[in-house]
Amino acid sequence: MSYERAFIPYGGYWTTPFCKWQGKFSGLHPIRFAADICGQALAQKSIPVDTFDALCVGMTVPSKSALYAGPWLAGMMGNPNITGPTLAQACATSVRSIAYGTEQLETGNSNVFLCVTADKTSNGPHIYYPNPMGIGGMGDKEDVVMDSFGHDPYARNAMIQTAENVAKEAGISREEQDQTALIRHEQYKKALANDRAFQKKYMFTPVEVKDARGKKVLATVETDEGVFPTTADGLAKLRPMMPDGTVTFGTQTYPADGNAAMIIADRGRAKELSKDSNVEIQILSHAHGRAKKGFMPMANVPAVKAALERSGVGLKEIKAFTTHVPFAVNDIYLTRELGLKPEDMNRMGCSLIWGHPQGPTGMRGIIELIEELVELGGGHGLFTGCAAGDTAGALVLKVTVG
Repeated sequence: MSYERAFIPYGGYWTTPFCKWQGKFSGLHPIRFAADICGQALAQKSIPVDTFDALCVGMTVPSKSALYAGPWLAGMMGNPNITGPTLAQACATSVRSIAYGTEQLETGNSNVFLCVTADKTSNGPHIYYPNPMGIGGMGDKEDVVMDSFGHDPYARNAMIQTAENVAKEAGISREEQDQTALIRHEQYKKALANDRAFQKKYMFTPVEVKDARGKKVLATVETDEGVFPTTADGLAKLRPMMPDGTVTFGTQTYPADGNAAMIIADRGRAKELSKDSNVEIQILSHAHGRAKKGFMPMANVPAVKAALERSGVGLKEIKAFTTHVPFAVNDIYLTRELGLKPEDMNRMGCSLIWGHPQGPTGMRGIIELIEELVELGGGHGLFTGCAAGDTAGALVLKVTVG
């Protein structure tokens, strides 16, 4: 069964540029940063901050005072009368956040909902867990970002190992991964054409990075930072990250910092808030999937099939397709299973190229999906992305133009 009441105002979304970790956003508090960008973006769009009756914050990396994320962010934005939960599902956090907002609309608990996703992988927290029963009373420690990338407590492997597992079982070669990464890089260049005309449709830029007092501008970010030059020869020279492996630095994404947000409203309010009332964006369905232990890239397939089934839309009806691509292996496996070509998805780039700040990653992919569909004159769109724990999320939407 597809959703009926959840719509996205055209232009009712935004994302910062993404900066590679330890870059220009590395000193910013993710919740304060997101609140600041939300306030500026809403003012730019002439949308009053008291328009919203609820919100959620999608965030995967803990930060100081994150216990208060929802009400704190709302208060800093200038709407202290609303609140909402903090949601986390690793790299599928954006799909989960949008799904939550959609369900609030469908159940009548909200009429105008704000989904905010914010994460900072830079300078991640180093947590100490007391353990009186430990040797000498010593506790346990965790470097949240690095340890999470490096160890799944259930599958007992690193995330990169899941890509190698799928590559081995599916017979995905190093050369095929290099070719896919090269295609994705060339696709990203299209988003930069004509002075970044495509990205400027949704990206809040420039972003001024200020000191802790919010007074002095330390840096200005105009576009994504951390995207590295990619050539066939350059990819071929890279060494695999694991012994006897196939995945290189060039065929996997990299940690990043940034935030993104999206408004979800009923049909009437979405039309009022849209920058073009002739464009209608409806959320049709979402779904989640899970692969066998240690094979994370495979999880996109069951998520996509379930989302399509719930939406009542067939794969042949999908006009645009975007994905979160932590490894080139993901898209290779997915296109094989669905009978597609690599060029059929991510026509304006993807997270393999512009980086992965966790929570906001999928949100940006969905926003780019919407803008691509508008350029194509409307149609059905599909987004999917895998996540830690051998899981994945998928979402189907419909854009009508005219």
